[in-house]
Amino acid sequence: MKKFKYLIIGGGVSGTTAAETVRQNDKSGSIAIVSEEPYPAYSRVMLSKHDFYLPEGENKIWLKTPDWYIKENIGFFSGKKAVNLDANKKIVRLDGGEEIEYDKLLIATGNCAKKWVIPGSDKNNVFSLRVLDDARAIKEKIKTAKKAVAVGGGFISFEMCDLLRQFNIETTLILRESYYWEPILDKNEAVLVENALITNGVKILKNSEVSEIMGGDSVAGVILKNGIQINCDMIIAGIGATCSLDWLGNSGIKTNKGILANEYLETNLSDIWTTGDVAEFNDLILEEIVQLGNWLNSQQQGRVAGINMASNKTPFRLVSSYSTTGFGITISFVGDVRPEADRTIISRGSLESRSWARLLVKDGEIIGATIINRTPELSLISKLISADFKVSGHENELTDPGFDLKKLII
Repeated sequence: MKKFKYLIIGGGVSGTTAAETVRQNDKSGSIAIVSEEPYPAYSRVMLSKHDFYLPEGENKIWLKTPDWYIKENIGFFSGKKAVNLDANKKIVRLDGGEEIEYDKLLIATGNCAKKWVIPGSDKNNVFSLRVLDDARAIKEKIKTAKKAVAVGGGFISFEMCDLLRQFNIETTLILRESYYWEPILDKNEAVLVENALITNGVKILKNSEVSEIMGGDSVAGVILKNGIQINCDMIIAGIGATCSLDWLGNSGIKTNKGILANEYLETNLSDIWTTGDVAEFNDLILEEIVQLGNWLNSQQQGRVAGINMASNKTPFRLVSSYSTTGFGITISFVGDVRPEADRTIISRGSLESRSWARLLVKDGEIIGATIINRTPELSLISKLISADFKVSGHENELTDPGFDLKKLII
């Protein structure tokens, strides 16, 4: 049985950043990464971007080469899946039966695409987009596709619609909701997004769901619950992500939707940390337990966990953000954008100028924002959130789209 001082389950940006940080702080301690995918670390963010789908696009996604793991003396168990954790013996068992002993463990397994289970969803050319092999399959089909259906109203569907139209593929977007990104965006913001989609040739069907996928071995179209039929030769389903925690069932680790952790990213069990999409952690800025699924959060949590595993005890503190660009507009989310009943809204900008921000306020402080075509304000709003900025007395300045937010940052 192999033993490592530091064992990291998950070879994505969070786990890889953690390993890199551990090595910076502990030059000799043994480190290993177990990655379910057979590839070195790459940028998942790039998988939905147009550049990846160009002939040489795959060259741009790699974060590490195989030589990097050797150079840093990091064991790399690629194409392996952790299936059991014995926290008392400090042993992780892999799907091939191999067991690995550890002193310190990080679980950074990320999310999986939600499985779309309807009649016909197992046909060829029904795609989700989560890992490199998904993107490779989509890239190959795009070469011959004529008509596509995208399902879901989120970042992936938005970026995929943009991609499909750039390749001149007739595209229909199916939304279960009454408007795009409901309820994260409000109706005014959704209009900006929907107009961009429609203007660029995307047909949107709202309040709709696919009941069945037509075709033989491969997709020929979809039937909606209202009986409408849409012909297509490919489908991209962006219906969300989910964490797989079954392998931890008997470990004693506390879980909810994700793995529960404190502000140091420690689980309830000693010598076990968790980071990235799978972590449900104590957010010191929002002052609540949250689970975030974005690149920046995963990367920075990996860095903090690496520090905590190897040396100091450092709390994780970050205003998380994510941006996407398509059809000539940029959409950004920063902080907590959930429109809960205990939040009030401050609007900034105008729909006519296609420049808009919606600030979410809780207990007199800005906690999050949705931003469309006001990208330079993202970092400024992040600073206001981080500083626990008090809104009272500044309402007029915040609603004035011409006011420079820098003047509010001390």
